[in-house]
Amino acid sequence: MTDPIVVVRDLVKVYPGGVRAVDKLSFSVREGEIFGLIGPNGAGKTTTLRILATILQPTEGEAIVYGYNVVKEPDKVRSVISYLPEEAGAYKYLTGLEFLEFIASFFARDEEEKDRMVMEAIKISGLGDRLRDKVKTYSKGMLRRLLVAKTLMIKPKLAILDEPTSGLDVVNAVKVREAIKNYAHEHGVTILLSSHNMLEVEYLCDRIGIVHKGRLIAEGAPRDLIKEHGVENLEEVFVKLVGGGF
Repeated sequence: MTDPIVVVRDLVKVYPGGVRAVDKLSFSVREGEIFGLIGPNGAGKTTTLRILATILQPTEGEAIVYGYNVVKEPDKVRSVISYLPEEAGAYKYLTGLEFLEFIASFFARDEEEKDRMVMEAIKISGLGDRLRDKVKTYSKGMLRRLLVAKTLMIKPKLAILDEPTSGLDVVNAVKVREAIKNYAHEHGVTILLSSHNMLEVEYLCDRIGIVHKGRLIAEGAPRDLIKEHGVENLEEVFVKLVGGGF
């Protein structure tokens, strides 16, 4: 078993007004795995990911990414991660291909590496000839596929994806899930994602943490949690653990 590359210890985030979004949350992520934080809206998933992405600072506790403290060494953390927020956008007057080339230019050391990144993104997105159209013509699903490709093409050590298929129709959601899973396993990229869709993470994730009211209430491989609680799927695990208290 590999050592964890993400370690969260007793993490707390209290927003102004006393709202406790994250409450003594602890979990770890191993190198090369897809780890999912799941739970209902308002469970603290997005806040946790934003702390790990160095966008928010915790009120208490500690978060470490590849040995770097997210508060004390944010620049070093940013050098090894790629982050996709739930509500991310793209430059609508560029074509999809131009957008990918623009983003790649910030990360590539030379033209050869830039071309490699863009070719990876073309493959991940699965958008084909539509990459020659302006982003403003894209559906929400197409835009999300473009953004997932942009996030993964730089081969980060850790990709942080917040609700990667939120609001997508079934076809686009399936394409995004397949792109994430295939890329992670082909290239050994570690992925930490959040979702309130438990059937989705049952398919995607090697391990999951179920979060409720800012606290971790269960952790493990999906199949192990399903077996442990004697149910058919993760939705039933969650309902069994928290009842109707959403």
